[in-house]
Amino acid sequence: MIFSDLGLSPETLKAIEERGYKEPTPIQAKAIPAIQMTRDVVGLAQTGTGKTASFTLPMIDALSGGRAKMRMPRSLVLEPTRELAAQVADNFEVYGKYHNLNKALLVGGQSMGEQMKLLEQGVDVLIATPGRLLDLFDRGHILLNDIKILVIDEADRMMDMGFIPDIEKIVSLIPPMRQTLLFSATMAPEIKKLTEKFLSNPKEISVAATSSPAETVEQFLVKVNQKDKNNTLDTILKQENVKNAFIFCNRKKDVDMVAKWLKGKGYSSEPLHGDMAQVKRTETLQRFKDDKIKLLVCSDVAARGIDVNNVSHVFNYDVPMTADDYVHRIGRTGRAGNTGRAWMMTTDRDEKFLDAVQKLIKKKFDLFDLKQKNKNPPSDSASKKTEKKSTKNSRSPKAKVSEKTPHSKQNDPNLSNEYDDVDGFGDDIPAFLK
Repeated sequence: MIFSDLGLSPETLKAIEERGYKEPTPIQAKAIPAIQMTRDVVGLAQTGTGKTASFTLPMIDALSGGRAKMRMPRSLVLEPTRELAAQVADNFEVYGKYHNLNKALLVGGQSMGEQMKLLEQGVDVLIATPGRLLDLFDRGHILLNDIKILVIDEADRMMDMGFIPDIEKIVSLIPPMRQTLLFSATMAPEIKKLTEKFLSNPKEISVAATSSPAETVEQFLVKVNQKDKNNTLDTILKQENVKNAFIFCNRKKDVDMVAKWLKGKGYSSEPLHGDMAQVKRTETLQRFKDDKIKLLVCSDVAARGIDVNNVSHVFNYDVPMTADDYVHRIGRTGRAGNTGRAWMMTTDRDEKFLDAVQKLIKKKFDLFDLKQKNKNPPSDSASKKTEKKSTKNSRSPKAKVSEKTPHSKQNDPNLSNEYDDVDGFGDDIPAFLK
């Protein structure tokens, strides 16, 4: 199947062709015809499957024949984060370039005055985060009684971030005679309740296994001491041929710390997390997309939906505290048919979170021994000495996910710990014992 088989307008097809796309992804091939029939749709697809275009393309054609009134948008796309909202806005810009459609992006951290001016002019497509939308509505700058199409994107993430009450309020302000499209990576019981409450006889479309890592991503697990994480990350970066990478931390303060440490070691790295000003976040993400930053150290604000082409690696500095986040984190690489590599560091403290990840993906990790350096391909920045050392046994490691039980320190002599003789303190050793 090719895009021209989907009944899209010549203008939209021209914009798609200019982007170099010919064949739709599975979610696009299934969702676009249903949306064109004005059906309510529930789309279940893991990240990196082309989900955004699956609703933006038919929406562009559906909206091309009308005109928006002042302060009365004709369609609404709800996103959980500013970055995802901006990415959806980019999609409408790229694929709607030959249509006379107006759009507005309503997110926090940007000038409310500029956003109000756009609304006064009338917008066909309103892309918003729930908080800023309700803020402007309460101020009387938006009327939602002309919404024809509602999109609730990343519904599972909306739930995780506590946005469901806001979503319920927004939906109550929109006409019941509308088309509703809901997209989620998982169909948790809470998401199922949302579909029953907000959608009318929806067509459910599912592609790939829910909450399963992409087969194009090789996964590796290394056991470390908490205090050795930075040096371990440095070792892996030097052994791997890293073109660019996301490095995920659970805590915002660790994001700043790791980014600063890497920069001090000579790496091209920058932090990205929710406490940063929106202008800085947007600028940093764009520099990463433009290949001006090689390593983006981030919190889970960047884990879902952020589309960066040809990311070679993902590093989990911490085991994610929510198992679903592991799938979404490593989904930043191995996209659109490309291959990628994902590394995760685990400590003795992470047993509960690691077990949850393994249960979700229905496989257990083998621990990878970094001491066997020659198993990894040298990085582009490796010295000539490293290249000489790696002439023997330089084959790349196989994917280290298997049905075996993870090793423990007791049965793996290669996983030594300098504090093995200290009991009762875990990874935090008091200064008087050092």
